[in-house]
Amino acid sequence: MAKLKKSAGKTSSGANQSAAQSEAARQSRSITESAQQIWLAGMGAFNRAQAEGSRLFESLVRDGLSLEQTARRFAGNRVHGVKGAMEDRVGQAKERAADTWDKLEKVFEERVQRALVKLGVPGRDDLNALTERVERLTATLKQRGASVTKPAAGKSAKVARPAATKKASSVKPKPTKAKPAGKTTKVAKTGKSD
Repeated sequence: MAKLKKSAGKTSSGANQSAAQSEAARQSRSITESAQQIWLAGMGAFNRAQAEGSRLFESLVRDGLSLEQTARRFAGNRVHGVKGAMEDRVGQAKERAADTWDKLEKVFEERVQRALVKLGVPGRDDLNALTERVERLTATLKQRGASVTKPAAGKSAKVARPAATKKASSVKPKPTKAKPAGKTTKVAKTGKSD
């Protein structure tokens, strides 16, 4: 019996080995097939990524352009608003500067005018009045000068004076009290003069 057990053990171990080998071969084929399927899936994914990747990239570029245009419109509206506000502020500053400059100019002119008046220099109004007066006198002289007769040739050159001039020369100035030159009068305590 002992021999029988040994031979049965030999046959069963050979069957186990062949079963294990067939199992190993089957698993090896299964792993090889799985690896090949994984490789083919990777190749398919790569091909799809290439095809869809360019479409996806183009789609992303379109979306980016759309966002950029929206941002530019928004920024442009903001810029116009800020620009308008700045122009208003600059205009106000210019007006204030012009008003301040005008006030400063007036103050300067008034001070110069006061200084000139203190020095006895005639002002603009005085010169205008004087100019008008000279023009009236010139016109009057021209009118009266037309009535002046021209002297005849050979006779002495005697010019007739206009009537206003004769009247002016016939008017004598009022006498003023003049003190005699060289003599000084002293008033004594008694109130008598020498």
